[in-house]
Amino acid sequence: MKIEVFGPGCYRCQQVEKAVKDAVAELNLNAEILKVTDVGKIVEAGIMPTPGLRINGKVKCCGRIPKVEEVKEWVREEE
Repeated sequence: MKIEVFGPGCYRCQQVEKAVKDAVAELNLNAEILKVTDVGKIVEAGIMPTPGLRINGKVKCCGRIPKVEEVKEWVREEE
């Protein structure tokens, strides 16, 4: 499973990354978690506004910090 966190590295982006890591740990999954900070790649992915989250190539949210439970639900959908 490939999970991408999009954003410049601000506090909100860090919170999304933390929610993803917590969700993956709680589900005991082996997932590749990538931070994408390159503005060109963020725009190319269709993530506006940041922060954004994409799981297995599908955008799950942008412009907000999802709750850990939301991330777990999205991860389960993509398993």
